Amino acid sequence: MRLSRLFLWDIRFQRKYGFYFLYAVLTAIYAFILFAVPGSWKEKTAAILIFSDPAAMGLFFMGAIILLEKSQHTPCAFAVSPVREAEYIIAKAGSLCAISFIVAAILALIANVDNLHIVLLGTILSSTIFTLLSMITATKISSLNQFILWTIPIEIVCFVPAMLHLFEITPTWLRYYPINVCMDMVSGYAPPITGILEVIVLIVILLVFSKKSVLKIWRSMGGVKL
Repeated sequence: MRLSRLFLWDIRFQRKYGFYFLYAVLTAIYAFILFAVPGSWKEKTAAILIFSDPAAMGLFFMGAIILLEKSQHTPCAFAVSPVREAEYIIAKAGSLCAISFIVAAILALIANVDNLHIVLLGTILSSTIFTLLSMITATKISSLNQFILWTIPIEIVCFVPAMLHLFEITPTWLRYYPINVCMDMVSGYAPPITGILEVIVLIVILLVFSKKSVLKIWRSMGGVKL
């Protein structure tokens, strides 16, 4: 019950600050691009759009959400509430994953990609990874400029290998790099079981660090966790 209320609260928060309107506009632009490109380009173009925007939106939007909550002193309220760190994280990650899922589904259907279920699963996994990375980063900084600087290494480590992998420029062994596994899925290809397990392990590790980061910022607000 508490988790569902947090989830709905995050959805209302995102709607209030124009997240849905922004993504409606962006989705229309992406759809126009997919309609405009030649048929032979649609598959890779759709993979790039889905991975770099809906799947990775958590990296930038989550940072903005955390910074906005800090400015509004929202962590003070959470610090003295019965809400657990895991509930807070899952609600936020889930609300952004829901947007990513819808946008990715629209783009994938327009591009007529194969294995839609794999594309959507890859989108959810990618969005979760980027959202958790962003949450860990945003809890440690206090300004938008700092956040932008801190996300540059994340973008290099995540986006560059994935884009190179999409165009088969990287070595074969890098197919097991978790971010590249997600790119394969977003492209509609079923990864090996080993790759899926690596992605799950990475998400679990990031979740543990996210919980520690959130708990630290709640405690820094001077409240007592009930």
